[in-house]
Amino acid sequence: MSGHFGGNVADSSKQTGNQQALIHLEGVSKIFVTDEVETHALSGIAMDIRKGEYVSISGPSGCGKSTLLAILGLLDSPSQGTYVLNGNPVQNLKLAERARIRNREIGFIFQAFNLIGDLSVYENVELPLHYRGLGGDERKRRVHAALDRVGMTHRIKHYPAQLSGGQQQRVAVARALAGDPSILLADEPTGNLDSANGEQVMDLLRELHQAGSTICMVTHDPRYADYADRSIHLFDGKVVTDQANSAKMNQSA
Repeated sequence: MSGHFGGNVADSSKQTGNQQALIHLEGVSKIFVTDEVETHALSGIAMDIRKGEYVSISGPSGCGKSTLLAILGLLDSPSQGTYVLNGNPVQNLKLAERARIRNREIGFIFQAFNLIGDLSVYENVELPLHYRGLGGDERKRRVHAALDRVGMTHRIKHYPAQLSGGQQQRVAVARALAGDPSILLADEPTGNLDSANGEQVMDLLRELHQAGSTICMVTHDPRYADYADRSIHLFDGKVVTDQANSAKMNQSA
């Protein structure tokens, strides 16, 4: 994936050595305004995520985790600040352009799976590729490859209601992978699963990371945050800690 989708490379994108950040946020704030109140959901967020990293974002309810993930996924725009994705500023793009980039650059894994009930497993994974305008043969190749990676080719003709929660989440991961995104954004991916299925999904994400995927995951569970290379903790819309995961370092030592 080239990562070029228009615009000029932002001068503000940080470099570490020779590696440019895949995602770069600087001074990102989000303010929600109603007739009666102004809510500061995010305040001055600065962070980089580099290709191949596995980052967890945690914090108490209402700290801004979901808002931050929505901005990272181009589902929302910051009120202030800079967001550079793959070297290109995206904070001020129009809705249609955000949707186009989102389809190509970002894979989403949701807590609620977000599968379409009257589509088969194959059709659920294929649908985003239709929106991209890929040909039938290329769609077929990508769908089969993605389902094979998550171990769900044997359920290809089944419908979501015929699958367990863990199987549905695997299909959701396959849907995210099929587009060959620059980054996977996982929003509480184990939130609707029992502990056994949750562990299986986390093991799958770890395998994908080890194979080269870049992952940013929001989680409230410290056990699952330990799967990541790096942990970012939010409180009241601000980054209070951003550090290498000591548990992961101990595992690799």
